[in-house]
Formats: sequence, C-alpha cells, structure tokens
Amino acid sequence: MLVGLTGGTGGAKLIQGLSLEVSPKDLVVVCNTADDFVFHGLHISPDLDTVTYTLAGIGDAAKGWGIQDDTFVVLEWLEKYGGESWFKLGDRDLATHITRSRLLRGGLRLAEVTERICRALGVRATIIPMSDDRVETRIATPEGEISFQEYFVKRHWADEVKKVFFAGEKESRPAPGVLDAIRRAQAVILCPSNPITSIAPILSVPGIKGALQETRAAIVAVSPIIQGSPVSGPAHKLMAAMGHEVSALGVAEVYADFLDRIVIAPEDENLKGRIEELGIKTSVFPIRMDSLEDKRRVARELLTIVRQQ
Repeated sequence: MLVGLTGGTGGAKLIQGLSLEVSPKDLVVVCNTADDFVFHGLHISPDLDTVTYTLAGIGDAAKGWGIQDDTFVVLEWLEKYGGESWFKLGDRDLATHITRSRLLRGGLRLAEVTERICRALGVRATIIPMSDDRVETRIATPEGEISFQEYFVKRHWADEVKKVFFAGEKESRPAPGVLDAIRRAQAVILCPSNPITSIAPILSVPGIKGALQETRAAIVAVSPIIQGSPVSGPAHKLMAAMGHEVSALGVAEVYADFLDRIVIAPEDENLKGRIEELGIKTSVFPIRMDSLEDKRRVARELLTIVRQQ
C-alpha cells in the first residue's frame, strides 16, 4: 500500500500520476484540511475537493482547482445580492459543498462525508482528511491574523507574513484510518505541496508525526522548491517567515526528523551533499509536472525508488 500526504495543486498532480501507475485499492491519500473554511454558509474543503475531482477525472487541469467546464451563475447572482464572490465556487462545485454541509449538519464526520462523495464520483482510491476535527491555518500579518484562504485567495498572498500557526491542532485527532494506513504502508510519499501550509498541518495533528517516525515504510518527499523558487504559490514567503531556507535543502530540513529520502530537481543537484549530511538520501531527476505524461513519469520514478528501499 502507498500512502500520499498532500494538499494543493502540486500534490494533486503527483497523486494523479500515482493513481495511474498503481491499483486504486493500493493508494491511500491523507489530505490537508486546515484550509477548510465556511463561505456562504457552506463547508468548503479546497484540498479534499481538488484531489477528489482530479481522481474522478473531472478536475480543471488548467486552473488546478474546481470542475472542468463549470459555470458560475450562482456566484454571479450571489454577488448581485451583495454577497462575496472572491472565492470562485462553480455551480457543479457548489453541489459538492451543499452535500458536504448537509451531511455534516446531519451528524456525519468529515471522513464519512468524504467517502460518500468519492463513491458518488467513482473515485476508487481512498481519500481521508487528516482529521475530522477543526484545525485552521492562521496567518499572522502586521495588521493582524487572517485565515489562509483570505491570505491566499482574497488578498493574493500580498501581505507580509510574520508567523503561520494551526489553531486547534492540540485538540485534534487523526481521522479514522490515517495512522493505520501509515503503519501498514510500503511507502509514504510527501507530495510536492507547500511544506508550511499543506504538509505541516497534517504533521501538526497529534499522533501523525509519531506514526511517521515509527513506521517501517520508506518515507520519500518530492521537493516543491526548484532553484530557490516554488513551482507555484507562496511557499517561499511562508518558509522564510518560519525561518527556513527557501530551497530543496530547506524542505529536507523541515522533514528531517522522519524523512528517508528526498527527490530534488537536476537544477538543485549542488544541494545533494548538504542534504545527505542530514542523513537523508537524495535522488535527482526532473520533477516538474506540466503534462499528464510528466505526472506518470515522476510517479514511476518514485515507485522504482520505494521498491528498492
């Protein structure tokens, strides 16, 4: 069994590649939910939905989020009535959020709701939220705290970041199946997601990092940083704010207390020696995933690595 820890569009690309190279029954995806928030009274789970739509074959690959060929009529009318429209919810996408919110109000846990949505969309891999409990990524700016979605989407990550923290982390518990999957896995893949706001929230849930430290599975990360810049998004600003070097080496340092191997781009091969001084094996091959074949190629390379561990 292969377990992927993921969040955001970079992670979804690799998960898609892996889903095409292994049997769906052998793929478990543990997904960040600290980006979740309430918008127009609905529970929105951006990372869960991106992964789910991607594996269902209906995701909008060009945008990296939402449903292919979706329309935005409802959002346009909400704006007419004075509602906020900065978070782009498509009409088909809204059906997911309405369903999730209804089921949560009915007493189901987020993991149960996620399973139902996956089943309805024909997703055969297992997708599990990191926790059924509320954990929220908060961004401290000079003007005060804001949510991650306000920072990332509404304000286009223009604010100076002083600190990132996860409200509710200490009170949270891993969702059912998360720890068991990590303990039973042949390999755990940390996807090329933002280390601070996609992977760190998962690690903040009590018990998950301990399970990674204890598992006999090979743990391999793919760097989301190439030549000092993120492949996409504000990872560079967030890593710097948390005192980490913005490089593949900085990514390795974030995961150093449980990571066995990291995959870095050829452009960063000069960092290989310094990373291996941390006790982390390093593989070098192209990791940009601009096409479906790129995603499958990176997945195949990773599978070769974990089979040799």
